[in-house]
Amino acid sequence: MFVDKYGIDELRRQVEDELEGEWVAERDFSIDGRIFDHDEREGAPAPLDSYGSPNGDASEFERFGAANVAEQKQDGFVAVEVKVTRGDLSPEQLRGLAEITRIYSGGYARTTVQQNLVLRWVREEAVYDVWRALAELGLGETGSREIEDVVSCPGTDSCKLGITSSMGLNQALQERLEEMRIEDPLTKRIHIKMSGCPNGCSQHHIGQHHIANIGFYGASIKVGDKTVPAYVAHIGGTYEGGEVAYGTRLKVRLPAKRVPDAVERWIRLYEAERDEGEVFNDFAERVGAPRFEAEVSDLALPPEFSLETMQMFIDWKAKVPFEVIRGEGECAV
Repeated sequence: MFVDKYGIDELRRQVEDELEGEWVAERDFSIDGRIFDHDEREGAPAPLDSYGSPNGDASEFERFGAANVAEQKQDGFVAVEVKVTRGDLSPEQLRGLAEITRIYSGGYARTTVQQNLVLRWVREEAVYDVWRALAELGLGETGSREIEDVVSCPGTDSCKLGITSSMGLNQALQERLEEMRIEDPLTKRIHIKMSGCPNGCSQHHIGQHHIANIGFYGASIKVGDKTVPAYVAHIGGTYEGGEVAYGTRLKVRLPAKRVPDAVERWIRLYEAERDEGEVFNDFAERVGAPRFEAEVSDLALPPEFSLETMQMFIDWKAKVPFEVIRGEGECAV
């Protein structure tokens, strides 16, 4: 912010002025001992004596390779992205992943803002063995960074700033998307993200509802003396190809339990009315936010409280009526 407002030259000038102070002699500004020089290429795994090869599961392995594996700049090595559903791993899975990294990626792994893990420096000939080992841990799914790879912040599961159970909605949406059995390549490229409140805390750096193709943030709807958990939608955000842009916020507030229905309608709308080869964001810009709002206008109507609608007043994963409770968030601790 300072550089944007005053410029880099002014920042340098003020730094130089500070370094003229008497306090400078009391501090050690040397970077000796602080530099961590490490040659990852030197640490890459050596070839093993033998590697497995696909047999009856060749087609499934090929789908994994197409969706989850990318070539590195270094010849002979690839990066394998491990799809981690909702960013949750069990202790057993973590220990298994540690063993996989030691054997196949030189101990190198990175987390991603998509809540996945990337294993780098995997030898091309070892990919099948890595996939088999991941599958034994329940982590061999294809589709990292595709539509079923839904992303959410912790929401009310752990954050006291959370209004809604974004993790619960994440699970409900993923189940709906799996039921839809999406095969269309353009539809698979849609990214869906959600946060349990409007803040989009950078501490979690994962909700990112503003920049998703379809994004949601947690809210509420008052119905008499009761409250319905709800979400506000953003359409047409992006964060790929060096471009970052916020999606358009729709003028509808959807009850949480109706969000999967809304997403399915928007996906079917896109598939039915897009032009040849038209990606989701281009379609959203062409038809405009009012078209998306109209598609779910009936879903946005607040429900009347009754025995039949009682579940609408209970959030995903919850067992008691919804209420907004705010406190100190994880990012403030």
